[in-house]
Amino acid sequence: MIGLITMIAGIVLAVAGAFTYVMVSVTLADENITVSDDAKYFAGDDVNGPLSAASEAQTIEKHALAASGGKTYAELPKDDPNRQTVMTGSFLRASLFTSVVAFGVAAMAVGIGILFALLGWALMGLAKSMGTSAYAAP
Repeated sequence: MIGLITMIAGIVLAVAGAFTYVMVSVTLADENITVSDDAKYFAGDDVNGPLSAASEAQTIEKHALAASGGKTYAELPKDDPNRQTVMTGSFLRASLFTSVVAFGVAAMAVGIGILFALLGWALMGLAKSMGTSAYAAP
């Protein structure tokens, strides 16, 4: 019985993780963001995955630091005209990095789900080889 439950839980976890990964990708793509031409990686690509999102976030940081003379939002005086630009850059970077984390968690859920499904399958096979039913309570 535990093998079946473990296998079902693994399948549900893997499917939920895959659904989440696709949902985050589609939602990010709907924003129509393109990686900046001066990005170190993926320049000109659509932002629809973890690598392109991370690349664009790094490029936004580069642009914000250039606009502020190398200072972060917290380091700028309150009357600095670049403060709003740097703050907007920080918010955009945080949003992009949130999607990168979501991709990672979704991929981890898929991996753990597959492991649980395989473990459940192995437990059911072990129970069968021992001559007991995988569906019967001990």
